[in-house]
Amino acid sequence: MPMKFSFLFVLLAGFQLAHSQSAAEEKLLKKAKAIHEKAITIDTHNDINVTNFTPEINYTQRLSTQVNLPKMEEGGLDVTWLIVYTGQGELTPDGYAKAYANADAKFKAIHRLCTDIAPDKIELALTSTDVRRIVASGKKVAMIGVENGYPVGTDIARVKEFADRGARYMSLSHNGHSQLCDSNTGENDSVWMHNGLSPLGKEVIAEMNKWGIMIDLSHPAKTSNIQAIQLSKAPVIASHSSARALNDVPRNLDDEVLLMVKENNGVVQTVAFRAYVNAKKAAAYSAKSNELMAAYAKQEGFELLNRRAVMELPAAAREEYNKKYTALTEKYKDKIASEVVAAAPPVDVKDFVDHIDYMVKKIGINHVGISSDFDGGGGVEGWNDAAETLNVTIELVRRGYTSKQIKKLWGENLLRVLDDVQEVAKKIQAGKL
Repeated sequence: MPMKFSFLFVLLAGFQLAHSQSAAEEKLLKKAKAIHEKAITIDTHNDINVTNFTPEINYTQRLSTQVNLPKMEEGGLDVTWLIVYTGQGELTPDGYAKAYANADAKFKAIHRLCTDIAPDKIELALTSTDVRRIVASGKKVAMIGVENGYPVGTDIARVKEFADRGARYMSLSHNGHSQLCDSNTGENDSVWMHNGLSPLGKEVIAEMNKWGIMIDLSHPAKTSNIQAIQLSKAPVIASHSSARALNDVPRNLDDEVLLMVKENNGVVQTVAFRAYVNAKKAAAYSAKSNELMAAYAKQEGFELLNRRAVMELPAAAREEYNKKYTALTEKYKDKIASEVVAAAPPVDVKDFVDHIDYMVKKIGINHVGISSDFDGGGGVEGWNDAAETLNVTIELVRRGYTSKQIKKLWGENLLRVLDDVQEVAKKIQAGKL
């Protein structure tokens, strides 16, 4: 074959390969979109700030929040679990009162969104039947999870109150031991308060079973979680946790607990939180970002301060610092982003789905789900807000998951557990269990 024809043959072969790959990607995307549209997509953990639930500023607008109605619509996310989160404080009457006031404000904010601000766009669901009905109507769905049982205080009646106000899961602690149980943070200093659940925590478990609130294993210590599973008469969930076997951090669940969740017929909602997906990769990315930011700040003659130093500045000086810092990050954000990615690739959707793969193999497709922890520190490259939700489905299709399996991961498993928990509650209330 003459040289010029040989060159043309190679060129043509390369073009055909590229065209074939492009066609394959187009086919995969089409398949993923079809599955995504039919699935009920549920994200079980999205934090909120009550300042975004007012007539002037709210989720009908495309805010900078990772979750809001426009972004949910754009990414095809059907259900957002809005979180009544309370940071851990002192275990005193005053501490409990402040915690309850915080929780009360967040409950009211969520109800305000659904009943006053945007009842034509989003509705609160209390059951799986509600979820299916609302999704079929074309509206988005809000559900409520309580992160940290601290606001219960010592008043056991608040469990039923929270259920009546729409709470459908609750964790007994967050970061720091609560009056109900030990937290995973005890691993950091080996200081424990209850060696698992407190006597009051055990009562709360029984009340949650009675009133149909799913027990959430995310954040409590392993000892607390094992005892909770053993005591519960209903299936449990982990609303936002990943696999400890892949990333050994206290917030993830080890194989022993994963297998207990399977035996309990519960579900683990894999979380797309960088440091829980791949701590080393996340740390390297953060370190490189900080290094480059410091270099550009020095170039501009701007002294970077740590958070504590910024908070100690007088109000006017702090405002001026924040203004200059924002201008600096805006000026260099694209340059920093490209340089960081080249040196230290970010945690991405593929890393996240690795955890889904692991848990599906370990405990089965019926016991794994999906969560983001958006607006609470969550998000990975490719799924960094609700608008990018389709990318998770695309990666699942790329790995060979079927339409039925993807529907289970996105919501059917979680809804099954909710049904089971509410059925147990009915039996307990009727005196049959």
